[in-house]
Amino acid sequence: MKTRNLLNGVAGTSILTAIAASLCCITPVLALIAGGSGLAASFSWIEPARPYLIGISVIVLGFAWYQKLKPVKQAPIECDCEGEKPSFWQSKKFLAIVTLFAVLMMAFPSYSHIFYPENKNKTVVVDDDMIRTLHLDISGMTCESCNLHLEHTAQKYDGVLKADADYKTGSLDLTINTDKTSIEKIINGINKTGYKVVAIKTDSNGN
Repeated sequence: MKTRNLLNGVAGTSILTAIAASLCCITPVLALIAGGSGLAASFSWIEPARPYLIGISVIVLGFAWYQKLKPVKQAPIECDCEGEKPSFWQSKKFLAIVTLFAVLMMAFPSYSHIFYPENKNKTVVVDDDMIRTLHLDISGMTCESCNLHLEHTAQKYDGVLKADADYKTGSLDLTINTDKTSIEKIINGINKTGYKVVAIKTDSNGN
């Protein structure tokens, strides 16, 4: 019973820390699927703690595997009841499932792009006087999921010809046709996702 409780506690801790480590990247995808875009940047504050949460998860899983694999001194079995087969919750199979789930959660940012449609920049022949390029500084970006979510949001507007986000610089570069959409409409749409536009630089005619 003591071993089972220990293993269950370790499993729960590793799963929670692994989920927490990537929650800032998982949330934009969940927001996309659920259609609640305002939640996309809700957990961006967790990002600074991500390395520590991953470290805790790795240490906890390492301890669990050590406990499971270390040699155990067999005491004499006095009756058949003492030789009962361990339950599934005490097995290596269960621990392997927990480990796999934790790894998938921690690695989520590296494959989050599969949940987003391909960002296709639009090629449209328009009057150059209608073209504007924007450089937006945006708060709340923490990982590749943020890039994809912002690009996806911007591409929903017909007048957006190109959208390139970079969470490392906290920016979103847009090329828009002002005959089809307005800068204000795009900014309002981005702010509704939970990310915030904190600065805007515009150039006319793509210069």
